[in-house]
Amino acid sequence: MPLTLDDFGYALPPELIAQFPAPERTASRLLRLSGATLSDRRFADLPRLLRSGDVLVFNDTRVIMARLYGVKASGGRIEALVERVTGPHEALVQLRAGHAPGPGTRLSFEASIEAEVLERRGDLYLLRFGGSAGVLELLERHGRLPLPPYITHAASEEDAARYQTVYAHRPGAVAAPTAGLHFDAPMLARLRDMGVQLAWLTLHVGAGTFQPVRVSKLAEHRMHSERYDIPPATVQAITRARAAGRAVIAVGTTSLRALESAARAGELQPGAGETDLFITPGYSFRVADRLITNFHLPKSTLLMLVAAFAGMEPMRAAYSHAIAQRYRFFSYGDAMLIDKIEHPPNITG
Repeated sequence: MPLTLDDFGYALPPELIAQFPAPERTASRLLRLSGATLSDRRFADLPRLLRSGDVLVFNDTRVIMARLYGVKASGGRIEALVERVTGPHEALVQLRAGHAPGPGTRLSFEASIEAEVLERRGDLYLLRFGGSAGVLELLERHGRLPLPPYITHAASEEDAARYQTVYAHRPGAVAAPTAGLHFDAPMLARLRDMGVQLAWLTLHVGAGTFQPVRVSKLAEHRMHSERYDIPPATVQAITRARAAGRAVIAVGTTSLRALESAARAGELQPGAGETDLFITPGYSFRVADRLITNFHLPKSTLLMLVAAFAGMEPMRAAYSHAIAQRYRFFSYGDAMLIDKIEHPPNITG
């Protein structure tokens, strides 16, 4: 039978949604999932679970201060979340307003930032920002950190530091690649010293990562598109690891989606592109052998990707175990290390 949205629901006690990060980045827990075998570890144990010659692939995107508050010329209050910067003075944004603004509507944000609505594109609006400063510069100066909707406190200085990976380099994301939040500089140095190869790619996570799936039949769902860029050095590192019989470990679902998108033609290819790849159980992965990831929302596309990588029943068992053992969930929560299922079943969405 084809899978439906209800196959990915689970009951999560609200108190298990992590509202704040662990005291230290590596202090979170790590649930190890290999086939049907589960083991409870600490994230600090990760180096013991890797071998010299393995490759960890990280997403080096940087979260931008993407949230703005303001008013329309009519006086109505608005909230903008920048989805993607499309040019020096233009961006696609999600707008929350009492009435949908039409083309030509003038918007005034905090710090005297002015913008004009150019057009509507589906659920998004294309805005042109005034002034000499570019959009990224305006956001860096005056925007606010876009914490996920399930984190209930206002963003603080601690969030500005902790909702960002220590290796964040290329600005453009509106949500953090959260699996990477568990790594600190000493752990990265230890991994290098033991011969683990650290490789990099960029996928700018869009606000669509939090959008719910609104259809029961998974085949009818359309993913939001995101930009990615994979440098030649990363492809070379993965090729060498495979030739040596070593593992390729994707750090986060974003890294995994970028790698799979760049390998859709067969061989992994370097370069930039757009991806709307929707991975569900039955998908055959081409690149990664293992996945480091956080615990994801019920009925989310990220949970579906994890089920495709681990297998439906192992995923369900792991989540039931995590709830029973009081793991912390979502962006500031604990992590999993998952081995890829060897023979994915023939399931359709």
